[in-house]
Amino acid sequence: MPMRLRLTAVGLATAVALLGSAGCAGLEQASAAGISRDDMVSEMATQLARVTGLTYTATYQLAGGDTATVTQAQKPTRTAYVYPGGRLVEETTGTIRCEGSPAALKCTETDPSPATALPLTGSTLVTPEAALALLNTAALDQEVEATPHDTTIAGRHATCLDLKQVDGTPTAEFGICVTNEGALGSFTATIAGTRYEQALTAYGEKAEPENLILPAAAQVTDKRTR
Repeated sequence: MPMRLRLTAVGLATAVALLGSAGCAGLEQASAAGISRDDMVSEMATQLARVTGLTYTATYQLAGGDTATVTQAQKPTRTAYVYPGGRLVEETTGTIRCEGSPAALKCTETDPSPATALPLTGSTLVTPEAALALLNTAALDQEVEATPHDTTIAGRHATCLDLKQVDGTPTAEFGICVTNEGALGSFTATIAGTRYEQALTAYGEKAEPENLILPAAAQVTDKRTR
């Protein structure tokens, strides 16, 4: 039976404190430790926000059988999204968007901007940034309904929420799973009549360099303003 969430600042602070002291506890473990179920959305948002500090390469299966990879490195922070028909590379100095096959990429570099489009422009991939934006919006909605469960994705434990009646987002209903590390494990939603589904199939705690570097043949047009 879905639960109607009533999120409070006190509850959010408690969830953050639990994550800091208990590490990778699942939703059911958190509830048993005294965290109210009203705080589950805020807790998951805090858990997913940890993804920004990770070094990793994740492979996702998308709806229709396509695959995409998300690769992130630190010092300096760089994130690359590689998907059928293009790629997106985020760096501190700019954001590079590419279209075409790996052998004939045409790219445009603009000022830095987060990949919060839902889904990622030119792809069916939902990025961790976009998923986190949804969770942060849902955490402020006192009418949200949530059903929690735990699962295993790509051999890793993940906590999940099925959310309904979410206002102020492109989709009023979505399902999301986040791994113990803080990586996006899965995402499902119907947006503007199109069904989006993705699931983590492989995860490694290393940034594969070939995903972060554009092929030598890529054509890059610099449109940065600074």
